[in-house]
Formats: sequence, C-alpha cells, structure tokens
Amino acid sequence: MKKFDVEVAVGIFVFFGLLCMGYISVKLGKINLIGEHYYPVKAVFSTVKGLKKNTVVEISGVEVGKVGNIKLVDYTAEVTLLIRKGIELQDDAIVSIRTKGLMGEKYVEIAPGASDILIEPGGTLIETEPPIDIEKLIGNFVFGKVED
Repeated sequence: MKKFDVEVAVGIFVFFGLLCMGYISVKLGKINLIGEHYYPVKAVFSTVKGLKKNTVVEISGVEVGKVGNIKLVDYTAEVTLLIRKGIELQDDAIVSIRTKGLMGEKYVEIAPGASDILIEPGGTLIETEPPIDIEKLIGNFVFGKVED
C-alpha cells in the first residue's frame, strides 16, 4: 500500500510540473490561446529593411499591437498592423519604423495625430517614415560624405 501512495504522489508531482512547464512555454512564447482581439490597419513604406512579422507596434512606448503581414505591392512594402481593439488611431497618425538601441531590433512606432477622423478597420495610414539606414550613415561619415 505504501508503494502505491508514493507512486500517486510522484504522478501528481510530475503532472503539476508538466502543467507549469506548459504554462511557462505559452507565456514566454507569447502564444495567445484565448486570443486577443485585433483590427487590421495598413501602412505603405518605401522600404521596411529589417522589419519582421510579429514585431511590436508601440504608441508612446506602450505595446498596442503587432505586425501582421508584410508584402510587396507596386514596388512598395505594404505592412498590415494588427492593433488591439479599444485603441483608436487618427487618420493623420505617423507610422515610423524605429530601432531599439543603436543596432537593436526594429519595431513600429505610431505617433498619434490631431485629427478628429478615426481610421476604420482595414483602413490605410498615409503618413509613414521608413527606417534609418545606420550602415549607410556610418559609411558616409567614415568616407567624408556627410553634408550640412
């Protein structure tokens, strides 16, 4: 009978251990099993060098969404941003691709606009700024091609 009690205790311990491992994997992997609700907004850039799918979208340093899809349309990059429901964007908001740190990963930053007109789901944000090419700037500086 004692052997049975030890086996049951070990089984319960292993079960809860696996349950905890699964929970940590989902949280660290940023997998949404319940599913957050997003609405799509498009932005067209001349280049999106270094930007990837599922990259963070921020407003004032706060995460408000993620990059859903990046595709080539008429030799421009059309980026679908998935914005959390409840976050309203004005039609004159400025969308920029920024870098975390000097050589860090890219993210999308949205600077809110002042218009009273809001973007509808599936709408397109017109004002965009492509990423700064740090390599090109450093090359220009090293070889003396910096202009005033």
